[in-house]
Amino acid sequence: MTKPTVLLFALVMFFITNLVLANSQSKGEDKLSELLRRATIGWNTEWSKHSIEYRELLSGGPPRDGIPPIDQPKFIDNQQAEQWLAPNDPVIALELNGDARAYPLQILTWHEIVNDTVGQIPITITFCPLCNSAIAFERHYQGTTYDFGTSGLLRHSDLVMYDRQTESLWQQFTGEAIVGAMTGEQLKMIPAGLIGFEQFQSAYPTGKVLSKETGYSRDYGRNPYPGYDDIHNNPFLFRDPVDKRLPAMARVVTISDGEYHNAYPVTLLEKVGVIHHQLGDQSLVVFHQAGVSSALDESRIANGIDVGATGVFIPVVGNQELIFASRAGAIVDEQTGSRWNIVGQAVQGPLKGKQLKRLVHADQFWFSWAAFQPDTLIYQLEE
Repeated sequence: MTKPTVLLFALVMFFITNLVLANSQSKGEDKLSELLRRATIGWNTEWSKHSIEYRELLSGGPPRDGIPPIDQPKFIDNQQAEQWLAPNDPVIALELNGDARAYPLQILTWHEIVNDTVGQIPITITFCPLCNSAIAFERHYQGTTYDFGTSGLLRHSDLVMYDRQTESLWQQFTGEAIVGAMTGEQLKMIPAGLIGFEQFQSAYPTGKVLSKETGYSRDYGRNPYPGYDDIHNNPFLFRDPVDKRLPAMARVVTISDGEYHNAYPVTLLEKVGVIHHQLGDQSLVVFHQAGVSSALDESRIANGIDVGATGVFIPVVGNQELIFASRAGAIVDEQTGSRWNIVGQAVQGPLKGKQLKRLVHADQFWFSWAAFQPDTLIYQLEE
């Protein structure tokens, strides 16, 4: 068979096997399907322990670690990264104990997981392209440092990770172990944001950027999911009902404290730039600034539509609660007129050098967030 014919045959068989899985599980039996048994041959997962129904798991196509995580990441400085990153290239940015790092989606789209140590804290950086969810976790848990890989499985279209120490399965969206010896355990999320490379470079001039020297040969910079984030699209391998309050592929900024769950539509943030709100009793402020391409639009990531960057913070400096506004694309506080960037740093004015406390948030597609947090409050402007 020719290569196109082989590819077509593989795709047909992939959908047939998942259809068989769906039909076999619709009979009400909650046990490991024959498809999952074949996909997990040789695994040492403790399948008797699980907090989900096995029918919720689907094969994403590639086998375990078929999308290979990066276990020994190398880094370069901002000036070196300028040679291949455009100013609007999206990166996952975080800073721990003065150690600032950027993980370009040029790379994460092909690997989905990076096991790293930042500011002497072992962490795992994850990106699920199907949900557009970038989440970072501490991977040192109860005395053990865990290494994570891609299981090849999806749940609600979201990446299911596994740890190499116990081979338990973990949900990327929540950081919770859902199958295996670690079932019910919860990883701690770390504040991280999807921002533009230029925004990272400006905020952290001495920061480090993940190098393309990953040990793998991939077409970094190319988007393997062109057009996926079209607002009219249907999500891939998502069998649940879609919450109709927003289009399935609508981009939302999300935040949760375990009891309350909020979503802020990016289309609204693009108009207002800043939103002050509450999560339970906690005051918060959401920033949005242009200058970041979608990683899931055009074939070349840097050519994607501008979806902007976001940050969520506690709007307090010292004992003073600040009120922020967007003025001609710049974020300023009304009390002092200081200017702030997308990572919550005051860069001009009386408060220059101050840092707002970051809150864990994510930029995701609505369908995926709603599947995990159906009782989410969607922010709307008051009439």
